[in-house]
Amino acid sequence: MSEAFRIVGIDPGSFRCGYGVIALHAGCFQVLEYGVIEARRNVVELPSRLRFIFGRLQGVLERTNPHEAAVETAFYSRNAQSLAKLAQARGIVLLALALANLPIVEYSPREVKQSVTGRGNAAKEQVRYMVQALLGLPAAPRFYDISDALAVALCHAFRRSRILDGGTPRTWAEFVRRFPGRVLNP
Repeated sequence: MSEAFRIVGIDPGSFRCGYGVIALHAGCFQVLEYGVIEARRNVVELPSRLRFIFGRLQGVLERTNPHEAAVETAFYSRNAQSLAKLAQARGIVLLALALANLPIVEYSPREVKQSVTGRGNAAKEQVRYMVQALLGLPAAPRFYDISDALAVALCHAFRRSRILDGGTPRTWAEFVRRFPGRVLNP
């Protein structure tokens, strides 16, 4: 029996960084761990918050030992200061992942939403609902940061599965040729 393939998904933030680790085995998903790394609000110095996030993320990576990482890219904000802080938080996340020697793939929010809901402009509530349904979670994650991180991990798992399967079949004949066990014969 082969080992499950583990993916960590991350939704970076300078106060709250969501993460989710899933395992993929024989086409089935298992949630290994998820949560938020939340810097205390009374810590206003950005370097202290970033150091806290970096240390906690390293702990998550050591505990879960993922094979690959998926990170949500920054969205464009009208507030330049917020965007700069988010970019620095993303840098800390990418550094932690690189130091863990993980292959890193980045996905835009639109790609993530498209992969889990079928719509690139889906609301956060729809993403949270689909993450709960797809992963069989007993309750919806408390924070959107968590559901977004799990959605990033799912997006990567879906994308990775398609690549390993040789891409999406373009015709019915190609599907039948590549996946004969999936076709019912009357």
